[in-house]
Amino acid sequence: MFVVDTYDVIVIGAGHAGCEAALAAARLGVRTLICTLNLDNIALMPCNPAVGGPGKSHLVREIDALGGEMAINTDKTCIQMRMLNTGKGPAVYSLRAQSDKKVYQMTMTKTLENQKNLDVKQLLITELLFEGNKVTGVVTELGEVYRAKAVILATGTYLKGKILIGDCSYAGGPMGQRSAEALSASLRQAGIRLMRFKTGTPARVDRRTLRTEEMEKQEGDTKGHAFSFLLPRQNRNTDCCWLTFTNEETHRIIRDNLHRAPTCNGTVQGIGPRYCPSIESKIQRFADKKRHQLFIEPEGKMTEEMYIQGMSTSLPVDVQYAFLKTIPGLEDVKIMRPAYAIEYDCLDPLQLDAALAVKEKEGLYSAGQANGTSGYEEAAAQGLIAGINAARFVLQQDPFILTRAEAYIGVLIDDLVTKGTQEPYRMMTSRSEYRLLLRQDNADLRLTQKGYDIGLVTPERYAVFQQKQQAIQEALKALKECAVTPTAITQEKLRRIGTAPVRTGTTAYDLLRRNEVTYDTLQQVFLLPSVSAEVQEEMEIMVKYEGYIERQAEQVEKMNRLEQKLLPPSIQYDSLTTVSAEGREKLARIRPRSIGQAGRISGVSPADITALLIYLEQYKREGKDHVSN
Repeated sequence: MFVVDTYDVIVIGAGHAGCEAALAAARLGVRTLICTLNLDNIALMPCNPAVGGPGKSHLVREIDALGGEMAINTDKTCIQMRMLNTGKGPAVYSLRAQSDKKVYQMTMTKTLENQKNLDVKQLLITELLFEGNKVTGVVTELGEVYRAKAVILATGTYLKGKILIGDCSYAGGPMGQRSAEALSASLRQAGIRLMRFKTGTPARVDRRTLRTEEMEKQEGDTKGHAFSFLLPRQNRNTDCCWLTFTNEETHRIIRDNLHRAPTCNGTVQGIGPRYCPSIESKIQRFADKKRHQLFIEPEGKMTEEMYIQGMSTSLPVDVQYAFLKTIPGLEDVKIMRPAYAIEYDCLDPLQLDAALAVKEKEGLYSAGQANGTSGYEEAAAQGLIAGINAARFVLQQDPFILTRAEAYIGVLIDDLVTKGTQEPYRMMTSRSEYRLLLRQDNADLRLTQKGYDIGLVTPERYAVFQQKQQAIQEALKALKECAVTPTAITQEKLRRIGTAPVRTGTTAYDLLRRNEVTYDTLQQVFLLPSVSAEVQEEMEIMVKYEGYIERQAEQVEKMNRLEQKLLPPSIQYDSLTTVSAEGREKLARIRPRSIGQAGRISGVSPADITALLIYLEQYKREGKDHVSN
């Protein structure tokens, strides 16, 4: 075999997981190679050209706080931004952006190509090389060999990808790309368990054939936003979306043709996403609903393609035309790219540990849809962690692991490696027990120090973080020191800002707890320092929700006590007769790091946890106090 080169880390795939993984590894100082099937499709958005939304915006902000790239790239390429869920509490506020998908790709490609320690190559990987259980490199379809100390699988939906449109099916990846047909066999030969999942995408239609006047216009927020903590909040809106709805005629056409849909007639073997179903699945599951909303979204400024969010389907093209033309505003529609379903291989994530390393395969990591997730944001978050940990493995450093109490990224990874998934996993705010602590607005306060400590956050970013921290502390101090006494002058000030008078002496800090009071209004009548919009937002949430935040922090402290009870890696679960048979089987398979993680495994009962605690205490009494994973 022809050995072309040797690297510290090789990343297979240049989607959202691969890009973050490669950038993280290279920025941590290890020589890195990223391989892609097509250099023209780096950071491809094969589904909707959007980033963020409920749960997902938290991931993007956390990626940014740790020194990743997705937020910066989104801000640079955004054509519309909106804050969702503003009628609810701050724990579920969710920023969402429409990106120009081509500009997003080109901007990320430029970032990769200009990154020190990173090579970018168009290669189709067909085989992983091992020496025993240690990965040593990869082989390409041309027989080239690239050696490496660590390899990251970020293969997305390309592993034995199969496109399905009605009766038509063929091997392929998203958007007309090639699929990786041989790599699955290599993974299986190495003893890695694979699952078969599916996803899909709607048709892209010609903007010029739409009657947008018959739809509801969906403008972006005029108030400025930014995903990245480094970039200014500003109005980035240069385009808009539209809202329309299906109707009973649309549903009738779909129902009459369900036998022609691979996702319904048994042709598709893969398991589809529960939370982003095809339109035919919606019609069946929600038969009582007379309409479903559809968002018509621009793909970019330099194309007439529009994306129909909410209309993923595997139905034949003639049926796609028939039901699209029943929708208000789409009566004259022309399809530019038909909708399709795609089946693909992915890893069972129960084979991974919390560092996203494949157990018993030294140096092998996996991230993104290759781990059974869906979504750009979930992929990028995993890519970042896999890239960090592959680099730390090469540098002989301890793995970097985020807990459920520290980040949505921690929730995502813990869910995958502890519970596994039987369908494409999607991050949602409801998956986090500590939503009020893990808000999108405070991701930098939670994680930037950690990113700086591991060497991924730059000094420039760290300085911005410190300035924000200091501004918050100084403003909170000023609020607490601003005395408010029940004088006539004070009562008149409070009347002017629309709040009730005070009966006893208090502080501006306590006034800010009131729902109708903001820092801005207090500044109108009291001498308080000027602060940025970010600092004001942070302070108001901290003050108004202080009691709830403190209670949740107490819950985290209780959980941490169990997380700190580490289980010895050498434990033989089969010998623990006081643990149930199902518990022994699950524990032996997943090999949890701690008592806390063991308690989250499906099939491990509270009685099993009690038995584990007793075992752990006996283990320590025997003089084996040093327990580490």
